[in-house]
Amino acid sequence: MPQFDANLRTRIDGRRARLEDELTGSVIPFWMKNAPDREHGGWFNCLDRDGAVWDTRKHIWLQGRAVWMLSKLYADLEARPEFLTQAKSGAHFLRDKCKRKDRRVWFAVARDGKPVQLQRKIFSECFYVMAMAQYARVSGEAWAAREAKEVFGWIMEAIADPRLTGRVREEGEVPSQGLAVPMIVLNLIQELDGGFQGEHAAQARECAAAARRFVRRERKVVLETIAADGSDLDTPEGRLLNPGHAIEMGWFLLDYARAVGDAAAAQDALDAIEWSLDRGWDPVHGGLYYFLDEQGYSPVQLEWSMKLWWPHCEALVACAKAYEYTRDRAWFERWVRVSDWTFGRFPDSAHGEWFGYLDRQGAVSQRFKGGPYKGFFHVPRALLYTAQALKSALDPKPVTAPKSH
Repeated sequence: MPQFDANLRTRIDGRRARLEDELTGSVIPFWMKNAPDREHGGWFNCLDRDGAVWDTRKHIWLQGRAVWMLSKLYADLEARPEFLTQAKSGAHFLRDKCKRKDRRVWFAVARDGKPVQLQRKIFSECFYVMAMAQYARVSGEAWAAREAKEVFGWIMEAIADPRLTGRVREEGEVPSQGLAVPMIVLNLIQELDGGFQGEHAAQARECAAAARRFVRRERKVVLETIAADGSDLDTPEGRLLNPGHAIEMGWFLLDYARAVGDAAAAQDALDAIEWSLDRGWDPVHGGLYYFLDEQGYSPVQLEWSMKLWWPHCEALVACAKAYEYTRDRAWFERWVRVSDWTFGRFPDSAHGEWFGYLDRQGAVSQRFKGGPYKGFFHVPRALLYTAQALKSALDPKPVTAPKSH
């Protein structure tokens, strides 16, 4: 049975209280005040530092994520009517304005829902599925569950045949696979089924196995892109490390491993998180790099050394979940290091919410709080999940290690 000295319990409780205060006192109020579009439905996602709307176009990644987040808060934090009301507004906007007849989902639409842009990717559809699955769960509206299953079907078809997204493989292109696909589908299955042992259990098992193929245990790295046959690619893409993404994959995989009782997968998850934190941490200025080249070449991404909000959010969640699972105090201390750096730089005490983009030294680079890729998702999800994991870690009930498959 885990033992907690009074000092450690006090530290954990204090940290958890700060997370909850940040969520309910800063982040949620900022978005609830500034984001709702009460004329056309859905949410404005491009918000300046003070909440002013600087672009009325709506990006579907953020619309879907907001509906999911509002629904999750309604389920896990408080059954507040305004959460459900805004989730409903967003869900209906997504269904009526953002989904095409061919089951594809736009990347961006005008304020009133007129199409603006379609990506040759599956991710708008992924966040549509997340939104509808979670909204259906809290609202009881069966149409949303049907929407989630229908678009998930298209996603699986497009993974099998990328031409459905409009992508064509050129003659000199080396066939490859990216980490993003198996990890996000694993997460979608968790949302659709409410876990990993439901209708899509076999697909979840396949996704977990596929994600683990990006782990290079002998080199202690998690690659972002590998060859179609699972081997290394000696290209900038093949050498690319994305610490935040690998850490996010780690806690997705840990959730899966705990649910199905797979000790080997759990160990891969913990190692992926630890290695990515160690390799990705800036030894001079602190914080997580955005990108690295495994062999030490200069990454081709010019923003490689920037410190972004979402990798630090993923690290907060991952370390807290690792501590909850292992009860190893070293994981809590890793969480403290990430938390101290993150809370010392990203939150905006003047206007609420968090800045998203810092330079290598940790100074604000872009002042906006919401844009085409940053919205009401990573920050509140991290605050909610981390607070939950820390609370669970104080439970004296011992954690049973999963059985290896």
